Amino acid sequence: MDRYLDEIKEAVVTGKHTEIEALVKNAIDENVDLNSLLNDALIAAMDVVSGKFSRNEIFVPEMLLCAVTMKKALEIVKPRLQDGKATARGTIIMCTVKGDLHDIGKNLVGMFLEGAGFDVVDLGVDVSAEQVIEKVLELKPKIIGLSTLLTTTMTEMGKTLEQLEKDRAELSSKDIPEAANYNTGLEGNFDTFNDGRSAHPRQECGRGRRAVQPPVDPGSTTTS
Repeated sequence: MDRYLDEIKEAVVTGKHTEIEALVKNAIDENVDLNSLLNDALIAAMDVVSGKFSRNEIFVPEMLLCAVTMKKALEIVKPRLQDGKATARGTIIMCTVKGDLHDIGKNLVGMFLEGAGFDVVDLGVDVSAEQVIEKVLELKPKIIGLSTLLTTTMTEMGKTLEQLEKDRAELSSKDIPEAANYNTGLEGNFDTFNDGRSAHPRQECGRGRRAVQPPVDPGSTTTS
């Protein structure tokens, strides 16, 4: 069984998107455990890819290819896991903020999170604070992910944070994420945890730059 897992892991790490579907179907036909396939092949592969990216051994185009390869595998595995009543690690809402139509980074992160076992709800691009709040109330996600590329729209992240704070009394009664991380990339960065009292601003990495860190544990109450 390890051979099938190794082949799938290697296919994801090397971005063999044209081969991955056949490899996954073959492994399933051979009764490879689906949880092992997910954890020991797909998620393990993306851990390797993340390490390569952080060391500048690969770049965004290669990373996207690996993520697409993993997504193709997930499209085969996930329905079977759902049939087995597997439980997702939590729901994550993601979007590009109002006024911005860029989505490559958001899509890439979403694919990684899906591969890590989260149920990712992508609201798309040009999403207002009000739309985010509406979905938060409906879905009660563990994490909210906001994306933007333009400096002119970075402040929309702050506006969404302000709206969350404004509606605190209502939101806190509906199991809204305890941890939230907003960074405008501008002079008044918001890097916060929602402790029910205040938003805690922090200066970080200069204009529009931020060190990439792995996703926090959904149960955590703080962010780095």
